[in-house]
Amino acid sequence: MTRLSLTGLGRWIGRHLILFLGLLVLLYLFAPIFVVILMSFNAPKSKLSYTFDGFTWENWQHPCRPFGLCDAVGKSLQIGLAATVIATALGTLMAFAMVRQRFRGRSATNLFIFLPMASPEIVLGSSLLALFVSSGFGGRLGFWTILIAHVMFCLSFVVVTVKARLSGMDSRLEQAAMDLYANEWQTFWRITFPLVFPGIMAAALLSFSLSFDDFIITNLNAGTTVTFPMFVWGSAQRDLPPQINVVGTAMFLLALFLVLGGELARRRRNARAR
Repeated sequence: MTRLSLTGLGRWIGRHLILFLGLLVLLYLFAPIFVVILMSFNAPKSKLSYTFDGFTWENWQHPCRPFGLCDAVGKSLQIGLAATVIATALGTLMAFAMVRQRFRGRSATNLFIFLPMASPEIVLGSSLLALFVSSGFGGRLGFWTILIAHVMFCLSFVVVTVKARLSGMDSRLEQAAMDLYANEWQTFWRITFPLVFPGIMAAALLSFSLSFDDFIITNLNAGTTVTFPMFVWGSAQRDLPPQINVVGTAMFLLALFLVLGGELARRRRNARAR
């Protein structure tokens, strides 16, 4: 191989190296998801087998066949939706207060907001368990204690996400609206809220994802309540029904639909603005 051809090969590799590495990272990230989707159509020969033995639609036709699976999924959805609504509402109000207001202890509050995000889940879960037991709820652990725990750790993520959106917003837009004789209420709903809404929606989706798949904190504070991650963990001790992969695939497709729908809506708004 001549020196000129080696130089051309080196330039080609240099131009495409980042693309190649990016594709490898994406493959690494999505490989487990592809396996879950594939195994949702699997017809295993035995309960202990996790190899693809044959194609079937039966898992999708009977997703509730494993006893307790749909009850666990429903419980996770209830907790996830409730925790998302509460944490998003409280976190959004906190983010507005921390960005728009000046008060004593503001820096300390910022530090405390990050502590739940930086602390290991086993520490948060055991601390909450000790709190519930010392408060007399040791024998009543269940839905409400899980909900309180999920709101607690989701709150920090909501505050950080919405706060970042608010910090990057141009305050002159609100000032311009006020100059055009809009009152504070009109300015908020017609200018501020539409600009902050993508951050609020991102925080809500993140909160739901964190709540739905949490295991460590939930397991410590659940009592006899079984959520979907706890059902998966318990099933893995005996067998792993393929319907679990059906639920995982359905949640992934739902998240993909929401993301693509939001992106298409954003592009349509931009096209109309032009």
